[in-house]
Amino acid sequence: SSAPAKTGVVVVGGGLAGLAAAIRLQEEKVPYVLLEASDGVGGRVRTDFVDGFTLDRGFQIFITAYPEARKLIDYETLDLQRFYSGATVFFDGGFHTVADPLRHLSDALRSLANPVGTAVDKFLIGLTRIRVTAFSDEEIFRGDDSKTIELLNRIGFSDSILDRFFRPFFGGIFFDPELETTSRLFNFVFKCLALGDSTLPKNGISAIPEQLAAKLDPGSIRLNSRVISIDSDSENNTVLKLHNGEILQPSLGTILAVEESEALALLSVEAPPKKPFRSTVCIYFSTDAAKVPTDDPILFLNGSSHGIVNNMFFATNVAPSYAPPGKALVSVSLIGSYPDVEDEELADRVLNELGCWFGDEAVSSWSLLKIYRIDYAQPNQSPPSELLKDPKVREGLYVCGDYVANATFDGALVSGRRAAEALLK
Repeated sequence: SSAPAKTGVVVVGGGLAGLAAAIRLQEEKVPYVLLEASDGVGGRVRTDFVDGFTLDRGFQIFITAYPEARKLIDYETLDLQRFYSGATVFFDGGFHTVADPLRHLSDALRSLANPVGTAVDKFLIGLTRIRVTAFSDEEIFRGDDSKTIELLNRIGFSDSILDRFFRPFFGGIFFDPELETTSRLFNFVFKCLALGDSTLPKNGISAIPEQLAAKLDPGSIRLNSRVISIDSDSENNTVLKLHNGEILQPSLGTILAVEESEALALLSVEAPPKKPFRSTVCIYFSTDAAKVPTDDPILFLNGSSHGIVNNMFFATNVAPSYAPPGKALVSVSLIGSYPDVEDEELADRVLNELGCWFGDEAVSSWSLLKIYRIDYAQPNQSPPSELLKDPKVREGLYVCGDYVANATFDGALVSGRRAAEALLK
């Protein structure tokens, strides 16, 4: 076989972590090549453009207060479209809004009497907001590591607010309605929500990785380039083999920026008994803009503790650019992957359920656009959790990804930078 092609650093994977690693290498003028198996950068952060609709692959929200993102991303260019700070809960046949008191005081005061929790619960939300914003991220990530549900119980929240607000809201962020995710991640995300806006980029969530990729030397990014094995030669140099038979030998190191299961497979590591991944299904419907039952740019939560819908929103109320003129885009999220239910049946069940929310007439005009089943939406980050793992596997080999840090956009970006910095040492 031909001699392996020598290269500087090889970054395997063009998701947020791989892009952040490559940006850090480029800042230090270290030669690198980034290999991405698919036809575009972004990893799980991708958008499809179908008949004039902007379809993010799964329910993804960009929170502007993410600290690493603020350093790397030009928000202005993304033209971020904001959600209302709060949520509307469907419960007992009606809608009830939970509002951020610092941004929507009159709504928050009106919500004191609604059945989504007690007035004490709403006071405790305010106290929790003050508590989380008083800590640095470092303190949060090294702090209490219990299940989120245990933390919320300790704070003293009632079952009604846990079931009607916290489970669907944070369960929808972590794809974990049991709220077994570490309290460290809850505290971090709650802090970011308190300090920033929840948004969608005007041109879809993939605008974020595309902006990062645009900072890189285009000649250093290779798409449709799947790495199938990582081995060591007789002199202990790392050797990578690509699906087309090409062999690369990184002279300066390898950064593995792929999902955890893929990393373990490439490294032929005996996988430790794993906590199950977090899965989700995202269903998109289109309808006429005139038939949308509300124009609020708000997240709707299922607070009823039954049914399969966890949360939904009218994407075009947040970002009108997500649909062609005169049309509206509806985004519905389920938790879990529903492998035994066919697409059509799943869509019908969702429409029946949402008919109870908005009225059958409003929902009857919705037509199914696309269903995304995302088996690996996030790593499972229930305790014991380590949200600042050492990226070094062995000399010259480093890993990054949300599973190495925390399961947010920010965690992926931080882990990419930290892997590059560990390699540069």
